Amino acid sequence: MITKDMVINDVIKKYPKTITVFSNYKVDACCGGGFSIEKTVSASGIDLSALLAALNKVVQTNNK
Repeated sequence: MITKDMVINDVIKKYPKTITVFSNYKVDACCGGGFSIEKTVSASGIDLSALLAALNKVVQTNNK
């Protein structure tokens, strides 16, 4: 399960398909990739709950 405290680069490394979700939500996975999801998202006004739900959905879908 992906949580708000996880570092974006770590999530992408472990779950490569999440890069599409980060991209769709306009999350800066390059310059902001070294920070937690929560920290990066809070600076950009993205809905954290929706992003986490989408990330976890793509991870669960790919693991079935």
